[in-house]
Amino acid sequence: MTSSNDAIASLREALKFSPDNVPLRQHLAETLLSLGQPEEAEQEYRQALVLSPENQQLKLGLARAFYQQGKYTQALVIVEDQIKRLDCPAGAFLLHARLLLNVGAVEQAVRQYRRAVETDPAVKDADFAERLGIGAEEDVQEVVDGKIRAGLGDFSTLEDTQVEKPAIAFADVGGMEAVKDEIRLKIIYPLKQPELYKAYGKAIGGGILMYGPPGCGKTYLARATAGEINSGFLSVGINDVLDMWLGNSERNLHDLFEQARRNQPCVLFFDEVDALAASRADLRQNSSRMVINQFLSELDGVRSSNEGVLILAATNAPWHLDSAFRRPGRFDRILFVPPPDAEARAAILRLLCRGKPVEDIDYDHLAKKTENFSGADLMAVVDVAIEKKLAEAMKVGIPKPLTTKDLASAAGGVKPSTKEWFSTARNYALYANEGGLYDDILKYMKF
Repeated sequence: MTSSNDAIASLREALKFSPDNVPLRQHLAETLLSLGQPEEAEQEYRQALVLSPENQQLKLGLARAFYQQGKYTQALVIVEDQIKRLDCPAGAFLLHARLLLNVGAVEQAVRQYRRAVETDPAVKDADFAERLGIGAEEDVQEVVDGKIRAGLGDFSTLEDTQVEKPAIAFADVGGMEAVKDEIRLKIIYPLKQPELYKAYGKAIGGGILMYGPPGCGKTYLARATAGEINSGFLSVGINDVLDMWLGNSERNLHDLFEQARRNQPCVLFFDEVDALAASRADLRQNSSRMVINQFLSELDGVRSSNEGVLILAATNAPWHLDSAFRRPGRFDRILFVPPPDAEARAAILRLLCRGKPVEDIDYDHLAKKTENFSGADLMAVVDVAIEKKLAEAMKVGIPKPLTTKDLASAAGGVKPSTKEWFSTARNYALYANEGGLYDDILKYMKF
């Protein structure tokens, strides 16, 4: 330990003479991180990023520092941006897999882990692979919890992949009543009262696009929608579609729609849809335009009917979406999913604390203390409070219940992750608000 301290002291001394030396500061940050000092590492990464704001390795290092501190939402914001890049480092896929596993998205975590190993075999982690349930060999497919683990890019087994049947419903989603009502009108009521809708010539199906800050429950709500109507649920990410070989991406997209059609009623959910449906005016590669054209064709049901296929999509950046996707019959309902209000925050905290030892928690008081917090931020608050309680229990040997004070203290150490998103959204809402598309953002921000 003494030698490690000496190394850190030497690096700090060197930085006094060369404070703008980015590689040197990065080396110090990495050393601190390897020694289990993520708070100090975070500060060094932040200073380095001031000098080199587009350095992807520095961003990944900052995300790792966040992860080690339990700041999962902050880490996820960085990683989600990195995995959209063509030059995404393997470490970003690996960290994304760990973050996905934390929230129980095992199947997506497996895919991201395989992607990481495919990009750089040196990041292979046998212990983590075992936690994912995929065994030591990366090319071996296994059935875990009734699901086939398919290797990344191997879409020959796509038809055999089991469509998920979510066990959650709207009752498990705190707040978001306006969004739920829109989904009921567009998706749930047509299935429960098909004769009434057919009398008016309304087809059962269609698309809803949800947008808003990350961590506010868009994915969770999509899964709950499928559970509400007891339908299948098929979640689609960019790695499920895009392929390096010409024509394969379009084929993969078609196969996913066909699988949903065979399993109707089925909720087909596109997460981070802007990565697949970016504005064609911004694209340089013709192959990307072909994928978008295929996507539009599938939404229109040109060759096959989408009756009974319920299409939901989520994005944090609706301004990057091609305008053609917003035409009637495609994503003709565009819903703003804001951070939960006070009532919803109280409901979310109740759900997060359900089944845990608690003592007279004043959820309404905590809701006032967590203004602008996303659902993911609230989850981080509960996680931090529980970790502190566990540390206390390890010392005294007796578990103690969570209190209002514990959660309020934890909330004081978590910064709302939504503010950064609103600073960007504000500019689009003020200066690129064609047809009043972002009026909901202006209304929420009280402009």
